[in-house]
Amino acid sequence: MSIQSGGKQILIHGLALILAGLVWGFFPPLTPYPRLALGAHIQFVTNGMLFVVLAIVLLKVPHCAGTGSVRVMLVSAWLTWLMALSAAANAWWGANQMLPIAAKQAGATGATAWQEAVVKLCHLPAALGLILSLSLLTIGIVKHREPAE
Repeated sequence: MSIQSGGKQILIHGLALILAGLVWGFFPPLTPYPRLALGAHIQFVTNGMLFVVLAIVLLKVPHCAGTGSVRVMLVSAWLTWLMALSAAANAWWGANQMLPIAAKQAGATGATAWQEAVVKLCHLPAALGLILSLSLLTIGIVKHREPAE
């Protein structure tokens, strides 16, 4: 995978996340926990914008991040899909262990053990992937040296 093809894939994930978030925006009133559904809507859209910006920076700003870093960023995009989809499912489940503040505001009293586990297992790797992706790109930009003129 080249940086160009990886960057384009990341851009497509970002745009698709935004589109999914916009469509999901119609559903919060239909769920038992609309506040959690709103959180999922915001997560889809903001993470989508994050990946759009990440892709544009990756494709247009000089850096020394390699293809390994791009692979991490692409895996991070896939993990973010799982996180956002689990947040959408949580609008029906009402899990309260991973996001206790939002769950409390939503009146969520907790979900079954497997539902709580799904929400945790989808949020933690995605959060770490996002942190790692942005760290790698930031380091790649900082380490980049302009060629001597």
